[in-house]
Amino acid sequence: MAKPRNPIAVNRLFTNVYICRRCNAKVRSGKRDDVKCRKCNSKSMRLKNKDIKG
Repeated sequence: MAKPRNPIAVNRLFTNVYICRRCNAKVRSGKRDDVKCRKCNSKSMRLKNKDIKG
């Protein structure tokens, strides 16, 4: 059985965290638009996925 998630920890780990599609670097940013990678300056970013354990 999966443990219930702590909502404070989920917000800290997954809110405003973006992953670069080119080099997989993590970037934390409050802006949805105009997010650039710190390593390769790419603008192709995705939100960090929440793993579902079942």
